[in-house]
Order: sequence, then C-alpha cells, then structure tokens
Amino acid sequence: MTGRTGIGRVVATLAVAVAALATSSRGALAQTTTGTVRGTVAGANGAPLSTAQISARNVESGVPRGTTSRDDGTYVLPGLVPGTYEFTVRRLGYTPMTRQVVVQIGTTQYQNFTLTNQPVTLSAITVSAAAPVETRTSEVATNVTTQQIENLPTSTRNFLDLAALAPGVIVSEDRINGVNGQPVAKTISAGGQPPNSINLFVDGTSLKNDITSGGIAGQDASRGNPFPRSAVQEYRVIAQNFKAEYQNSSSAVITATTKSGGNTWSGDALINFQNKNMVALDSFQKKDKNNSPATFVKPDYKRMLGAVSIGGPIIKDKMHIFGSYESNVQDRTLRVAVPAPRLARRLSARARASASFCFSSAASLAAMACSTSSIARASWFGSSFSERRPNCMRCN
Repeated sequence: MTGRTGIGRVVATLAVAVAALATSSRGALAQTTTGTVRGTVAGANGAPLSTAQISARNVESGVPRGTTSRDDGTYVLPGLVPGTYEFTVRRLGYTPMTRQVVVQIGTTQYQNFTLTNQPVTLSAITVSAAAPVETRTSEVATNVTTQQIENLPTSTRNFLDLAALAPGVIVSEDRINGVNGQPVAKTISAGGQPPNSINLFVDGTSLKNDITSGGIAGQDASRGNPFPRSAVQEYRVIAQNFKAEYQNSSSAVITATTKSGGNTWSGDALINFQNKNMVALDSFQKKDKNNSPATFVKPDYKRMLGAVSIGGPIIKDKMHIFGSYESNVQDRTLRVAVPAPRLARRLSARARASASFCFSSAASLAAMACSTSSIARASWFGSSFSERRPNCMRCN
C-alpha cells in the first residue's frame, strides 16, 4: 500500500562548549582526546642538555604548556589538545629554537631539538613542520583532520561519514525507503564484524548504544547525527590493536574531540536545499511509473540542511566559547505497509477452521464462500465484523 504522507522530520542538535583554558585543566584531559609530544634536547656535539626549557603554545587559543628536560636530555609533554603548537626550546648559553608542531588526537610523536652553542642570541631559529608519520605505536589508525571535515562533502552532514577513509571501515547509507519499504538507519562497521562491535568516544565520553542495534547512538533506531559536524575538530579511527582504555568494542574505536574556540572570533553558516527535481526515482516508484505511466506523479520531496557555528575569546588566552547548531528538515512521501487488524486475523483463522469441517460435505463450496466473505468483511469493516458475520457452521 502506498500512502502520500507529509513527514516533517527535524533533527536538530545543539552543542555549546565553554572552556576555561588554564594550564592545570589541560593536563587533566583524558588521554583518548589528546596527544603527546616527547623527545630529546642535545647540543651541537650530540651531548644531552639538561634543564632546557621547553614551552608549547597553542597557536589558536594562546594557551601555554611547558616542561624541563631531564638529566639525559629527554622531555615529555602529555595531554596536549589537538592543534598546531609553537614549540620553543631555550637554555642559557645556547641559541633558542622555535618549531611549529601539529598535534593530532591519540598520537604520540617525537620532536628532537639540537641547540647551537652561541653565548649571544641574535634571533631565534624557526622551523615549520607538518604532522609526522607515527612509528611508536602498534595501533592501526587513521586520523581525520579538521581540513578534511571542513572540505570533503557528504550528503548527510554526518561527520562519521568520513570514517570510510580508514581501511576496512564500511559506512552504510541512511535510507527512508530501505528494505521492504522500511527505513534503514546508517551503520558503521569494521573488520567484517556487525555495527554493534564499534564504539564512539566524543571528548572521552562513550556514545555506545547498548539498547537498540546499530552500535552508536544516532546510527540506529534513534536516527540523526550523534554530534554537529561543525563542532567536531578532528577524530581518529583505530581499526586494530587499540588500548584497553577504549572499552566495549571488539572491531574498531572512533575517538573525537570538539572545538572550544580561540583568540579570534570566527564562524560559518550553510544552507543546503533539495527538491524532487534533484533526486531520482527509487525502485518502487519506477515500478509504479511503468504500471501507470499516464497517471503517475513523482512524489513530493523537500529537504533542507542548515548549520551555523561561532566561537571566540571571552578572556584572551584564558577563556573561550564555541557554539554550533545543525538541523535536517525533510518533507517527503513515504511508502508504508498497513497490516491487517488483529481481530480480522482471528476471524480468518476461525473461518478456515469452519471450512475444514465441511470438506467432505456437499455444502463445502458454500462454506468456503461464506468464510471468504467473512474475511473480506472483517478486513474492510474492522470492529463491526460481528454484526456482518454469517453462520458458516451449517455443514449438515
């Protein structure tokens, strides 16, 4: 049965992140949403330098972090929020060195510094560097960067669509008219296992859905996106060998971090519109058109995606704010299947039983006709079947 139904579907998600970006709070962030930089500081002759001052300043937010090299020249800066940092290494009697380092979520990278022995500092040495290939972990992972989230188009504005960039990860379509005309929600699977084997962490919080099938909240019967795409800074898809801190998963883990604003006010807005002239007919609609080409009318369809986000400083280098809103409004014709009422099914069973008693009687044809009429009336008249039901038990 095909019924024209106007469905206004609004999926609106609002995320507001207010962060007091103090040095102490940065060190307390979860490992699942931060990165680590470690390395050594040495002189021109290769000898390790102790008590060297290593400072890391977030270019976007201005938040500083710092540490001191040990006796063997090594240092470590854990719990760095993903982003671009300006590293500066200083030691008395040596020329300071400055380097830009891109820290990605869940990664540990090594940055070694070699200082030249010059008692008089004329200017700092600046070196720019991109994110290096990680070789210090056994994890098989793919990082989806901010640039990819902003520049790669997807039809649903779901940031998890880009998880398909990771090898072995499959992202299914979110279809209204799916299997047998029933909706099919988007699912994400990896390693040949079902979607329930995946877990998603956003800012260290698990979005695992243990109630309905689909694996991730928003990717099952609950529908929609788990988080606004414009609010996600970057995420990491770990397909194999992930650590025990990522619980409740056996195939893959996705860990994401959200934006928190910077020292410059910025934002974006978008509107995406579709109507029935921009989409093709599905298999059911094609069949209807072939059966009745003269009377076929293409079903109505309208869809509008909207998103807006803004972020900036409340107190420069100390406190920032970021907000994001996205909506998905749809109005479409939906094919539905209406099952027979329960009372009609009961009457159908009774009528078939009555007809079976009359199988050897001369009145069997009349009984069968009677039962068929009874079923038809029950299907069309609903609760009034008892008044229209004839006596089908006269078989003698």
